[in-house]
Amino acid sequence: MKITFENPDKINGLITLTVEQEDYKENVEKELKKLRRKANVPGFRPGMVPMGMIKKQYGMAAKMEQINRLVGEEMYKYIRENNIQMLGEPLPSDKQEPQDLENDGPFTFIFDVAVAPDFHITLDSADTVAYYKVKVDDELIDKQIDSYASRYGHYDKVEQFNPEERDMLKGDLRELDADGNTLEGGITVADAMLMPQFIKADEQKDLFKNAKLGDIIIFNPRKAYPDNDAEVSSLLKIEREQVGEHTGDFSYQVTEISRYVKAAVNQELFDNVYGDGNVADETAFRARIADELRSSLALESDYHFLHDVRTYAEEKVGELTFPEELLKRVMKENNKDKDADFVEKNFAGSIRELKWHLIKEQIVEAHEVKINDADVKKVAIEDARAQFAQYGMTQVPDDYLENYADEMIKKKENVNAYVDRAVDVALIGVLKNAVHLDEKEITFEELRALN
Repeated sequence: MKITFENPDKINGLITLTVEQEDYKENVEKELKKLRRKANVPGFRPGMVPMGMIKKQYGMAAKMEQINRLVGEEMYKYIRENNIQMLGEPLPSDKQEPQDLENDGPFTFIFDVAVAPDFHITLDSADTVAYYKVKVDDELIDKQIDSYASRYGHYDKVEQFNPEERDMLKGDLRELDADGNTLEGGITVADAMLMPQFIKADEQKDLFKNAKLGDIIIFNPRKAYPDNDAEVSSLLKIEREQVGEHTGDFSYQVTEISRYVKAAVNQELFDNVYGDGNVADETAFRARIADELRSSLALESDYHFLHDVRTYAEEKVGELTFPEELLKRVMKENNKDKDADFVEKNFAGSIRELKWHLIKEQIVEAHEVKINDADVKKVAIEDARAQFAQYGMTQVPDDYLENYADEMIKKKENVNAYVDRAVDVALIGVLKNAVHLDEKEITFEELRALN
């Protein structure tokens, strides 16, 4: 087989493969012999079907299969051995002419190949990148304590609704007729739950402003939650499709008012957050929170540092020229299920990500950044820990987190993301020691403002 590669502009490559009969003949014959052994043709014992009959029935398909396999294998072998940095997959070229596979050859196959732009980047002590350390001060600790107090609070019964509080109402809901009387056969809901703060329409929300126990309030659920049939159906205990049949007023008699009260900062809160007896007093509570904040904020600082490294590296590399028309073809080929303008809408963003991907590849290789299964699992465990923390579960046992992470890693759709994050973690650690850090101490709000 003869293979040639043309790359005159350095980014649009053309691979030409010429296949001779001797390249595929032996494999085709082997395949036909396998088919002969398996063929089940009436009138012939297994394995005794005449080869001529096998060739007539299966010869062309076997020939095409072996040529396609050979072309694919040899093309990728050539790309690998010649260190061609290909973007996406090769595509059949417009220069390809029809091939008559009825003949023995030679056959010529031509493919367009998008080639990565040639550039080189190094990052070392001569490069300065900002690194922002977040101050863990009393204000930040107080905010975290307030968050815990809110998470572990409770509801108390009160006599009057206060719109400034997180009050929750319970009451009896009845559908009314046009005259304001209870509609016969209409909807009634006992102990219907309402949080007026979340009513969208102000004029409906104001009807509950001074509500007291026993008050009867006339309001319109459909007007209260415009364009939100799901909320109305939940309140009225009906199917979403039925909401349009109940557009009138309802009466709501308040039977209970509950006010959310934050937890007191005491031993009960300490135990809820960190487990029974693990924190003895408020001083120890604040110290534990400070340690956790330093750890979590260090991660925030690290990822912002990586973002700044990306910006710095992209500016250092400058503009890169990509084979845009060919990459658009590749993008269309990979997104056949998307609408016609998908590529135009997303191409610029795709090129930005591709540029960073190429830069990052060089940096990772230059600094010999490597990860293993343990690094990937560690990332999955931290992801699991964060997921549980969202639901207030901050003391999940390590073995449970490990088992949960193992299950997440088994899902193929998660693995690539975990690998990428593990590489980022390793890269951050390496680059913090490689480049010159311009360290700056800032507040948490200032860090968030930078993102």
